[in-house]
Amino acid sequence: MKTLVIAEKPSVGKDIARVLNCKSGGGGFMEGGQYVVTWALGHLVTLADPEAYGEKYKTWNLNDLPIMPEKLQLVVIPQSAKQYSVVKGQLARGDVANIIIATDAGREGELVARWILEKTKCAKPIRRLWISSVTDKAIREGFQNLKDGGQYVNLFHSARARAEADWLVGINATRCLTAKFNSQLSCGRVQTPTVAIIAKREEEIRSFTPQKFYGLSAVTDMAKTFTLTWTDGKTGGARCFDQARIAGLLAGLGMQREGVVAEVTQSTKKKYPPQLYDLTELQRDANKRYGFSPKETLSIMQKLYEQHKTLTYPRTDSRFLTSDIVPTLPERIRAAAKPYAKMRADILRQPLKTNGNIVDDSKVGDHHAIILTEQSVDYAALSDKERKIYDLVTARFLSVFYPPFEYEQTALKVKIGGEIFVARGKVTLAKGYMEVYQGADSEEEEEESAVQEQTLPKLRAGDKMAIRQIKMTEGRTSPPAPFNEASLLSAMENPAPYLDSRDKSIAETLGRTGGLGTVATRADVMEKLFSSFLIEKKGKDIFTTSKGRQLLKLAPSDLKSPEMTGVWEQKLSKISEGRLDKTAFLREIRTYTASIIQEIKSSQEVFRHDNLTSTRCANCGKFMLEVAGKKGKMLVCQDRECNTRVNLSISTRARCPKCQKFMELTGDGDHKEMRCSCGFSEKYAVFLERRNSQPSKKEVQAYMVKQSRDEHDIKSSPFAALKELLNEPQK
Repeated sequence: MKTLVIAEKPSVGKDIARVLNCKSGGGGFMEGGQYVVTWALGHLVTLADPEAYGEKYKTWNLNDLPIMPEKLQLVVIPQSAKQYSVVKGQLARGDVANIIIATDAGREGELVARWILEKTKCAKPIRRLWISSVTDKAIREGFQNLKDGGQYVNLFHSARARAEADWLVGINATRCLTAKFNSQLSCGRVQTPTVAIIAKREEEIRSFTPQKFYGLSAVTDMAKTFTLTWTDGKTGGARCFDQARIAGLLAGLGMQREGVVAEVTQSTKKKYPPQLYDLTELQRDANKRYGFSPKETLSIMQKLYEQHKTLTYPRTDSRFLTSDIVPTLPERIRAAAKPYAKMRADILRQPLKTNGNIVDDSKVGDHHAIILTEQSVDYAALSDKERKIYDLVTARFLSVFYPPFEYEQTALKVKIGGEIFVARGKVTLAKGYMEVYQGADSEEEEEESAVQEQTLPKLRAGDKMAIRQIKMTEGRTSPPAPFNEASLLSAMENPAPYLDSRDKSIAETLGRTGGLGTVATRADVMEKLFSSFLIEKKGKDIFTTSKGRQLLKLAPSDLKSPEMTGVWEQKLSKISEGRLDKTAFLREIRTYTASIIQEIKSSQEVFRHDNLTSTRCANCGKFMLEVAGKKGKMLVCQDRECNTRVNLSISTRARCPKCQKFMELTGDGDHKEMRCSCGFSEKYAVFLERRNSQPSKKEVQAYMVKQSRDEHDIKSSPFAALKELLNEPQK
């Protein structure tokens, strides 16, 4: 008899098949003497759409809501029906006695496999493979430590309860809003609070009143010139909102040309390496450094995990390692690519030291932090984007094994007249983990300070210094910055500041469970909000659209707050621990769904299209709406059933030759043009000709590598000495 292994994706399934020596088969499965390995394509089975429960649900009618089937049905996803048939056939084989679930180790991975088993009515014994990387070694060790499938039944119940609750609330709320207000208004537990968070930030910016503040600065007249900043004797702050007071101080100081050092404080400080990456932190850094969208970063990570096998499982919300990983760390460090050879040697020169900032079993859920696998990578085979993500993860991973960055900080207080002025300086004592970042600061952001770090001369209390100039400074308080993709990820991960409730347990639950959405779904949520025109990008910043703002007025209040997710996650955790029956939870959800549908139906609000154009739809003749998508502007038919779309402009990464801003592609056919907000425009054909005449980044990089090699070859060749001799000037 044989054992059937079900993986989540073909690439992982084929890796497992190779390790298990399954060489025959093909067409959706691989087979060996003991095992048969097959795979899903992500989800093969999902919850049926409303249309499956009756013909009347094919039209979105307000009177048919809420839709409350007694039992939600499962259907095969049409696009993956062929692979479902393959998996079903393998499950039904008479010589297959046992099942091993080898889908991703987590709540959603459990759902992928269990729904397949439920749909095929397979009741064969189950065991579970639970691994965080797909290297050969990890797979072998995982098969030596298979878990009893019964341990994960409650995890499946939790996953199914979450899926059914989202279906009941999301399907009904979206249909009700859309039918009531005759506009495609998507609404859900994660989407709508995310829009509300962006809207709240916009309101903070709109209501912000900038205030002028003033201060004093003094420039020394010494061999090493530096600047001193006035501080308020009462508050210790460097800002004063009373201009008259600062003007009076300046007048009182008059022609003061000497300062006396009142105090010199020197202290040695340490800055420890930042923690290892989870997916959200990696997505944030990739967006800040390279402009990658969260979805793009996840896609690149998947390739590095599945195809190159050099990084561990990406969809993790932990920044720690488990103790069982510790013995494998030297091998993982040795696997770092060639550019990190010196760092590898530096770290492995002494026994590895780990601490609670790196290893903590209690802070690891389904998966540990993203680190290197034991498998080395062909660095040259990585694409430019893959190399960027690989470098971020590798540098972060290696840095945690370095000592802290140590520096001596000097705080200087100088008395000029009757006022105190200060300056700060920093001298590096030991680079520590900064060696990994080649002298640049790591991804950690420095706090803003009114007193900037400078290079200070050696001074002692009582020393006198010449003052060249004292002047008034001024500035304005700044509003909070608009969200971008990096900062919105942070807000979704920690939405506690946006809670209406003061219930600390809900805030704690949101913090523990990862906030709005999961590390795996936040990128998709953002993309859906862009594609449904509820939010838009202006440069790098994200704003709500008119449609998004109106949705927040029309949607039930509970659906606009992250609090609902916190309450749900508290109950889903209890279900996964076996302390709450999923049926009781779903009974509550059905009652809640009925109440919000009644609330929407009785609403007196009105939805208005304020982006109507004079352009008629070519299909239905109705006026079209101008909307700003993530990739540019387009016209969309106002009739949600027609949904015709026409591109007006597409955002590009091509820079304007005049102002260096990104340009937009407009028009069709021979009328295509590249345009910039500064007023520059050129025909698309001219742009292509200009671009093609310039070397690409790859060509420049290849040329530089060739030059470097040529220089090395010349210097190391037997003709190098002759070349130097010939180049010597004749005496």
